Amino acid sequence: MDSPAAFFDSAADAYDTDPHHGLITDLLLAGLPGTANAPGLVVDVATGTGVAAFAALRALDPARVVAVDISPRMVERAIAKAGAADPDGRIEWQVAPAVPLALPDGAADVVLCTSALHFLGPAALHDWRRVLRPGGVVAFSIPMAADFRPSPAFRDLVPADLTIPADSADAARLALDAGFADVQVATSPPAEPDRPRRAFLVHAQVP
Repeated sequence: MDSPAAFFDSAADAYDTDPHHGLITDLLLAGLPGTANAPGLVVDVATGTGVAAFAALRALDPARVVAVDISPRMVERAIAKAGAADPDGRIEWQVAPAVPLALPDGAADVVLCTSALHFLGPAALHDWRRVLRPGGVVAFSIPMAADFRPSPAFRDLVPADLTIPADSADAARLALDAGFADVQVATSPPAEPDRPRRAFLVHAQVP
């Protein structure tokens, strides 16, 4: 099997044609509490082509965004859009593994992860808990087990220690087990009626 970076490099050119990523991003940002507005630092984990990083600039007006992805090609495509979408250069792009994040403890106000936790596993949640300040907010999505039909190559990337949640309680438990509180779970509608890909949308806070 190709390395994870090579797998996502091969998907980069078509990434922005998939409406699922934009839908999930919009729903996650809309569900953030009002206290998340104008944060000092937003971290976009597994940023892909920067969909959530750019949306966070518009929705939250943060001082700074750190956007991390393991795929050089994904980040290259994001940077190509940054001249128009981030004219004042608030986004720092990092080609790096998502776990652990290269950030100090308690540095972030908001962590976003759209459509990628199922590649990272529970270790990512514990690392987000580490980098968030007290009162900081996490917003992530994860597929619903009933709609999760990955290709063999895709399935090989799902960590063995992650169980894809079947219901809202399972999704909430991922955050609770990592030490988060005030966990809220919603379910996304399919972005395409003929291709059901519902996801759980999870928002939680650091106590």
